[in-house]
Amino acid sequence: MSKRICVIGGGRWGQNHIKTLSQLGCLAAIADENERRIQELAALYPQAQVFTSCDAAINAAFDAYVVATPAETHYEIGKKILSKGISVLIEKPMTLLAERSRELVELARQHGAQLMVGHVLLFHPAIRKIKEIVDRGKIGQLYYIYSTRLNLGTVRTEENVFWSFAPHDISVLDYIIGAQPLKMRAKGAKFLQDRIFDVTMTQFEYPNNVHAHIHVSWLHPFKEQRLVLVGSQGMIAFDDSSAEKEIHFYNKRIDFVEGQPVKVEKPDEIISYDKKAPLAEELSYFIQHCNDKIEIADGQSGYEVVKVLETVQKMITE
Repeated sequence: MSKRICVIGGGRWGQNHIKTLSQLGCLAAIADENERRIQELAALYPQAQVFTSCDAAINAAFDAYVVATPAETHYEIGKKILSKGISVLIEKPMTLLAERSRELVELARQHGAQLMVGHVLLFHPAIRKIKEIVDRGKIGQLYYIYSTRLNLGTVRTEENVFWSFAPHDISVLDYIIGAQPLKMRAKGAKFLQDRIFDVTMTQFEYPNNVHAHIHVSWLHPFKEQRLVLVGSQGMIAFDDSSAEKEIHFYNKRIDFVEGQPVKVEKPDEIISYDKKAPLAEELSYFIQHCNDKIEIADGQSGYEVVKVLETVQKMITE
């Protein structure tokens, strides 16, 4: 069923939402306070109503909304939309305070609206495939995961690298493991600005003795978005920054023979998957479920991610 969706925020990522919703036939309106930008978008998408007032766009009461504005505005905009009982997809991070994220989750429940958070990697076909492989038991008992998100830039002046890069990785870890972390430790370093961390390393302990770490940096010589999983019967690696974007299954493990560790290696595999665009998958899911029930990247999972962000922020600044 087609929906009339309004995108609030016409910046770089907001324009990706606008383009994709237009392709899906669901773009009804665009709101952005920048008059020059909104005129340019109006020319590109003549089928869409345009607003330079966020409140005016919300009062027009479209079927659903996508909020792709700066993170510090997410709470107030999301609150106004949910208070009208209208479903909304809010870009990550959902808010800058866990308490405010919790409020939005409760507001959605009270008004019977659906709240989704833009953790787009949960709709990446490779991540979905890796989750399927782990759940199927192909790598045996999951031991640990590490995730790296490294690049030269984009350096922020209002938020540190963990807030900017790591929401993706936190959401992916929670999704694959199927739980939230029990313990965390984190360290960070500042080089370019007095108050802004440029690199962080965070360790997590999950239920069932599953461990993980996230390494993020915007001060790195090359781009890397790598996910590695190690299990008792095999290992998986996926680099989303590579041209091939292949899922590698390493058929290797350590066994003990007569009390001695023995390396076991068999031929590796390339695991195929349907290489669809993650954003189109995310928005298609939102369109399909915004009047039903959001189960992937819902408000509660977005709240859990912000809780981790807040905790790590305190750890690295102590």
